[in-house]
Amino acid sequence: MCGISGYFSVKKSFDEKDAHTMADALNHRGPDSKNFFFHNYLGFAHNRLKIIDLSERGKQPMHSANDRFVIIYNGEIYNYNEIASQLKSKESSAGFNFNSSTDTEVILETFALYGTPFIEQLNGMFAFAIYDKKLEELYIYRDRVGIKPLYYYWDGADFVFASELKAIKALTKLNLKLNYGAIPQYLNLGYIPSPHSIFQNVYKLEPGCFLKINKNGICKSKYWALNNALSDKVIEDEKKAMVLISELLTSSVQYQLKSDVPFGVFLSGGIDSSLIAANAAKLSGTRINTFSLGFENEKYNEAIYSRKIADYLNTNHNEFIVKVDDAIGILDTFSIAYDEPMGDSSGIPTLLLSKLVKQYATVTLSGEGGDELFHGYGAYKWAKRFDDGFVYYNRFLISKILNSFSDSRHKRAASLFQIPNKEYFYSHIYSQEQYYFSANEIPSLLAKDSFSKSLLNESIKYTDTVFNSNFNFSEKRRKFSPQEKQALYDVSFSLPDNLLSKVDGGSMTYSVETRTPYLDHRLIEKAVNVSSALKNKKATKYILKEILFQQIPASYFNRPKKGFSIPLHLWMKNEMYFLISDFLSQDMVDKVGLVNAEQVKELVFRFNKGEDYLYQRLWLLINLHRWAIKNMF
Repeated sequence: MCGISGYFSVKKSFDEKDAHTMADALNHRGPDSKNFFFHNYLGFAHNRLKIIDLSERGKQPMHSANDRFVIIYNGEIYNYNEIASQLKSKESSAGFNFNSSTDTEVILETFALYGTPFIEQLNGMFAFAIYDKKLEELYIYRDRVGIKPLYYYWDGADFVFASELKAIKALTKLNLKLNYGAIPQYLNLGYIPSPHSIFQNVYKLEPGCFLKINKNGICKSKYWALNNALSDKVIEDEKKAMVLISELLTSSVQYQLKSDVPFGVFLSGGIDSSLIAANAAKLSGTRINTFSLGFENEKYNEAIYSRKIADYLNTNHNEFIVKVDDAIGILDTFSIAYDEPMGDSSGIPTLLLSKLVKQYATVTLSGEGGDELFHGYGAYKWAKRFDDGFVYYNRFLISKILNSFSDSRHKRAASLFQIPNKEYFYSHIYSQEQYYFSANEIPSLLAKDSFSKSLLNESIKYTDTVFNSNFNFSEKRRKFSPQEKQALYDVSFSLPDNLLSKVDGGSMTYSVETRTPYLDHRLIEKAVNVSSALKNKKATKYILKEILFQQIPASYFNRPKKGFSIPLHLWMKNEMYFLISDFLSQDMVDKVGLVNAEQVKELVFRFNKGEDYLYQRLWLLINLHRWAIKNMF
């Protein structure tokens, strides 16, 4: 786990000083060492966090045995030992011995032997760059699901890349400008979907893609697509599904326990993390560390459940009870950790938990992906409701009725029924489940001088347009349930661009590597072909629950799902109200110039009068303005 950055410029717009500048911006990702490589048009910088082979033999940039290729790499390849054995076998034409016990060297030598098709052999999370000194070509890869981040700048001549946007932004000569099209996306989704970013000419490399860069420009290719994993044959047998998923998850956890430094498990007390912890406790040769957060407010405090599960599994458990002052104290770090506006307030507990973990471990396992793959979110129930033709046709009437109630619960539900049309179907359900701004609200919210109507329409429906293009369900012989479609949408967008981005940014701020066993591509490719009826039999995530209850009694989980949330709406009415006063004032709104001051004033008024669900929309605006003040002025 590391930080990578570099450039390729035929114009030679950059020099060694620029590489050092980018590396300095990524010190938190790799505090153990910092090294460089330069060759004609290219510069590489690597910040190392030692995880596998702690010796100097694992130092990067690393050169291939034939001295033709050079790599810088961020991530972990879990099956590197098997690939290394194949390379060392008598049947292999390579037949050489490795100089280190790192997965880095395995990637490099496999690429040297097989070329670009080598990527299909890798099981892991990664973003890496390989340079061919002979042909003067640069290759950049990102893992299948988007667990590890990769940003790049391209203006038609100069190419710059990095693990985090802050390293690119550190090159002031680039003179980055705001991407106005990203603002409606952020307000609607709480994140900016790939390949877009908050800046013009800066992009996120999409999951499952790689770039080839040379003197002629750049070429992007896709080596893995979720759509291609969908089979016409659905796994409908319950016993077969449970055995298959259980075996794959066990294999994934076993792989991801490999580490030369202390490790642990994020344990929220929910289904996903508890199943990971149960497997890790069973497979590890030592008593594992587990970590959880709790809150003073008992309504949001699940620490008692995490503790009971930790006791049952006999883990070395560590918990931290979060107070509002802790959240306030982490706000500046929040702004630094997340390079783009961050709408997900759970970034706060992610940072606090990562800070706690660093005292005990450098590697953690986490449960991201369980909800998306096994239908755990409330959004999937809404997708099923709206699949009913009568409900969809009468959605505006139902919304009007619900809106006549005075409580926040009914008003929030009313917003879910305000789907403009099928062009915004998936994004609307996601957006309104998160309490964000709907496509209907955004045009009047934004400052009209900065956003054209065509820009708004194109940017807001972008994810739906791409999703419908990538997943043409009518061409499949298999029938997909509305829950499946909504879940595939989440895996395609919110998982990599929101959840995984949040986890990487939060954990790597404290030099902690977070691994996600549910996102082993072998597991994904089977899970998406398990019958939707099985996943939702009797209860959501039925398959995972049945696997878990074979290891931990079901009675430990007889409670409503809460998620990794904080009592933000309560804090924003009291100790954190200063965020509203400071960042949503008339002066601040006018200074930033992105949204309509009257609309913001109305939202604050409604929130103060009791419409608590609006706190997420205010949080979006607060963080947009916090970001703008830091980056635009």
